[in-house]
Amino acid sequence: MSTVETTPKRELPLGDRPTDVRVVASEVYLLPVVTRVPLKFGSETLTSVTCVRVRLTVRDREGRLFEGWGETPLSIQWIWPSPLPYQERFDAAVSFVDELNTAWSRFEAWGHALEVGHAFQHLSLESVRAQFNADRPAGGELPHLAALVCCSAFDLALHDAYGNAQGRPVYETYNADFLSHDLFSYLEPADGVSVDFAGMYPQDYFVPQRADRMPAWHLVGGLDPLEKADLDGSEPSDGYPVLLADWIERDGLGCLKVKLRGNDSHWDFERLVRVATIGQRAGVEWLCADFNCTVTDPLYVNDILDRLAAENPEVFGMLLFLEQPFPYDMKANRIVVNSVSQRKPLLMDESADDWQHVKLGHSLGWTGVAFKTCKTQTGTLLSLCWAKAHGMHLMVHDLTNPMLAQIPHVLLAAHAGTMMGVETNAMQFYPEASSPEAEVHPGIYARRNGQIDLSTIRGTGFGYRVDEIQRELPASSFRSEAE
Repeated sequence: MSTVETTPKRELPLGDRPTDVRVVASEVYLLPVVTRVPLKFGSETLTSVTCVRVRLTVRDREGRLFEGWGETPLSIQWIWPSPLPYQERFDAAVSFVDELNTAWSRFEAWGHALEVGHAFQHLSLESVRAQFNADRPAGGELPHLAALVCCSAFDLALHDAYGNAQGRPVYETYNADFLSHDLFSYLEPADGVSVDFAGMYPQDYFVPQRADRMPAWHLVGGLDPLEKADLDGSEPSDGYPVLLADWIERDGLGCLKVKLRGNDSHWDFERLVRVATIGQRAGVEWLCADFNCTVTDPLYVNDILDRLAAENPEVFGMLLFLEQPFPYDMKANRIVVNSVSQRKPLLMDESADDWQHVKLGHSLGWTGVAFKTCKTQTGTLLSLCWAKAHGMHLMVHDLTNPMLAQIPHVLLAAHAGTMMGVETNAMQFYPEASSPEAEVHPGIYARRNGQIDLSTIRGTGFGYRVDEIQRELPASSFRSEAE
């Protein structure tokens, strides 16, 4: 079961508006993608990924039907780190998607997408996972994060469908005109903090106007060659850059996210300095360090930061924030991190499953959150509101989102008001995977002058403009309708 209590203290907030919808059918497509270069996640390496794409049909109170789409990469190495064989974990995750497909199509709650999505996570997701895991061998249980990511494609499709049903962008519906309940029905402030969610709605925590251009963060993976001396002959020759300096020059990059090991301080220090040195020559201004959840003692991070400040103050100054050095399960690993966050903003990522995890992190000294739409649009919006109300730093980070998955990802960053832009790296690892979508939205699948351009995202729902995208989908893998 989840490591954080999932039963809300108040009655579940469901809809009572004429604008409410309910889910009546669900269809799943599995889209495999192969990477051009490997991407290291902790102790594992990703060379391919399967994206789960969902088409959800909803009915409004007048009986009209509307469709919505959602998609997320099923990055097994990230959602389910384990010594179990990859194929066993992948097969289990796909089977769980099938279970969710049935559960979603038969979920009878009415409401706004946020209300229905919240109710599904509290009434169905964990019970479906518990039943699924009852048939799994000991040690092979599907974890909560994996379940949440599998659920996210359905939840995203629900929000898209709701926006389509209202005939407007879904971000224009997160307010009192469409939601039956304010944030007080969902959230509780940190102990001793005078935050009042009564009368507040998600839209109150968005920036006044959506950004159409945003700085783009480039991912420097732990296996990425930085200079010619790092090449071993296995690199692709496909017209895309391989070396870091070539990426910076081609895309005009100004922000680099550096994957570190978290268990080799000498390597981590040298890697940061090498990346920064290459970046400085080409005009890069900002770095962030991602320790891959492998650190167990804050002193490890502090020693690297203090050495940087003493020996390489310019590099230390470039370091905008740190991402999730410590283990996934924050409840089981209650590490007090104030000593780290006093040196640099410290953002939780893998640990931030929901607003209750964010609240726990806040109490332990974390000062920010890196949000991902793969943890559901519903849960992410609630966590974002909690974090922003408590003055935490915000970023939106990537699960190497291609195709449709990229659009809600960048929209979240454009509405949230982040520290600095958005991470977007699918163009590094599978640039051709999004070719049909890029014909309609060229600015979000390529980085120019260090930025992405969201101006083509318009229309109802998430503004996918699906009817204009010439993508041939495979036969659906799973389909289910309300009984």
